[in-house]
Amino acid sequence: MNIETLENGIVHKIKGICEVNKVTTDDIGFGIKALKIQVVVPDEEGKIDRVEQAISSVPGVGQVDSEDVTLV
Repeated sequence: MNIETLENGIVHKIKGICEVNKVTTDDIGFGIKALKIQVVVPDEEGKIDRVEQAISSVPGVGQVDSEDVTLV
């Protein structure tokens, strides 16, 4: 799957749940790439779980990890 297509699918899926701040692509190796998506999520219980579930439901997504969560 094209990485841009995957990025667009993810951004479209999470549009109503959170605000996408930044998207970068990292080359892992052997043709494998990782999308790093920085989002702003309202401080509501379970909201980050909803974002992760929405991203996981996009075809082509292999794994979802939250790297850094802070309160603003």
